[in-house]
Amino acid sequence: MQDLALYIHWPFCLAKCPYCDFNSHVRERIDQARFAASLRRELAWEAARIGPRRLVSIFFGGGTPSLMEPRTAADLIADARRLFSPADDLEITLEANPTSVEAARLAAFRDAGINRVSLGVQSLNAEDLHRLGRQHSVAQAIAALEAARGLFERVSFDLIYARPGQSLAAWRQELRQALGFGGEHLSLYQLTIEPGTAYEALHRRGEIVLPEDDLAAALYDATGEEAAHFGLLPYEVSNYAKPGQESRHNLVYWRYSDYAGIGPGAHGRLLLDGKLHATTRHRAPEPWAELVEARGHGTRGEEIVSSVDQAREMLLMGLRLSEGVRADRFLARTGLPLEDRLDPHTLRAAEEAHYVTWDGAVLRATGEGRKRLDALLAALVC
Repeated sequence: MQDLALYIHWPFCLAKCPYCDFNSHVRERIDQARFAASLRRELAWEAARIGPRRLVSIFFGGGTPSLMEPRTAADLIADARRLFSPADDLEITLEANPTSVEAARLAAFRDAGINRVSLGVQSLNAEDLHRLGRQHSVAQAIAALEAARGLFERVSFDLIYARPGQSLAAWRQELRQALGFGGEHLSLYQLTIEPGTAYEALHRRGEIVLPEDDLAAALYDATGEEAAHFGLLPYEVSNYAKPGQESRHNLVYWRYSDYAGIGPGAHGRLLLDGKLHATTRHRAPEPWAELVEARGHGTRGEEIVSSVDQAREMLLMGLRLSEGVRADRFLARTGLPLEDRLDPHTLRAAEEAHYVTWDGAVLRATGEGRKRLDALLAALVC
């Protein structure tokens, strides 16, 4: 029976962060019952056409899924367990923000079936939290980390680096403080200016100045060094974990396996009738719900992914991983030999520069290569 990961998108947030380009929406009032019913109906529709699968992970993302009613999470988990064949070690993750309101609901989410929580801490610097538009304080972030450690066996948290005015020494101190709370997993994201965000306008006017590339690289290197002191190793460009604590859900993405996406704006990659389908749901919450109510699903588009596009996507995802891309898995998934999708001149140059290693069985980006991954991939993948 083929494995499947399930992503469930809750699109609502308390406020829109100025750097964020995710599919998130702010509403004065949320019709919890309506969106819960729509999510459950779309899940049932998707499961009916997918057929029997072994469910290895469920991930509640957003938006801010900790704003949904815990009962909704419990119902969706129960539905997923009934509709698919759950793995014995089924990973069920909830993204949560560390506001006092959300932290107080963590126990209810644990009782609903959540067994892994990912906290959007982002910073332990009060001034930077304000600049980032976060709704929690440093004290609330610390309290949420401590509460999560007492409730869940597996805890992850997010931090943003390369913030305006950030120094290397201050970043090391912040990392040590955060890692001292005993998390098994850290997701680290470099602050970037995304089109259409409030930060884009501020950056264009010179009101936000990001660190130079050399400092950003030094901040990244410092992260690996500090994480290693706490037993967390880099298994992906932006993710560090203690051995065995890697995000199983995200590994499905990076290894280019099947996943279903439920909810507004969710994406999926599903092998159906021997063909890989790329699915996209309608982004806006209310029109999505109307579609689900009318026809059982809010699909905006669905395409068959060609073998060449599959090969490109698998390389773009897989080279983010420290484990790299296995040639046998690549051939089984795409039907194409891995070496045929690599520019030979770029590959040779990248090997000589120690950016990649290739032994005919596994293609890996080195630590230095992963720091240059965007440029490397653009030249290497054909």
